[in-house]
Amino acid sequence: MAEKKKIEEAVRSCLQDKGKRKFTQSIDLAINFTGVDFKKAENRLNVDIVLPAGGKESKIAVFADGEVAAEAKKHADLVIPGSEIPAYAADKAKQKELVKYSLLASPQLMPVIGKQLGQILASSGKLPRPIMPNVNVAALITATRKTVSLKSKGKFLPSVHCLVGREDMKEEDLVANVMAVLEAVEKKISETNISSIYVKTTMGKPARVL
Repeated sequence: MAEKKKIEEAVRSCLQDKGKRKFTQSIDLAINFTGVDFKKAENRLNVDIVLPAGGKESKIAVFADGEVAAEAKKHADLVIPGSEIPAYAADKAKQKELVKYSLLASPQLMPVIGKQLGQILASSGKLPRPIMPNVNVAALITATRKTVSLKSKGKFLPSVHCLVGREDMKEEDLVANVMAVLEAVEKKISETNISSIYVKTTMGKPARVL
């Protein structure tokens, strides 16, 4: 993996170059690859990473009934009972709003979701993660809020991008998030196949890590 010192230098450069904006900029990570055939399914990236220091606060919607729904209402932004799934399947406006959320679902509702909403959710990369039995719903929602996804997209271009935080975060927290993402990537793709790594603010210049 890239040296921690190099990551620290790049993050520091980003923060020093952020300038004054009327909004809080995100800090993004870009990883470019070489010698990887992304046309092969086994090489494609599709990983979820919980950012250890946070920085991403996704809105969470949960498909659930009963006790799971009751607990989810304490922590999620939206809870959708099974009886309301047909209404979402029939309403494009509701679907448009739904894909703005990160989704979780009770296993018993997954078949109904797949049948009625599977196509729209899959095309948006928003298929819900199942809520496994006896899981701590509050902890799962908290972790999901901080989760970023890395996926090979389009024509399998040899690069991936994701958010790793915001410009108002501490340098050490941003470094921890970058390291977590790189560790997850290198479990799937060899370090020797990573040609370059950059971090940048939304409107700033890229700072090279590798």
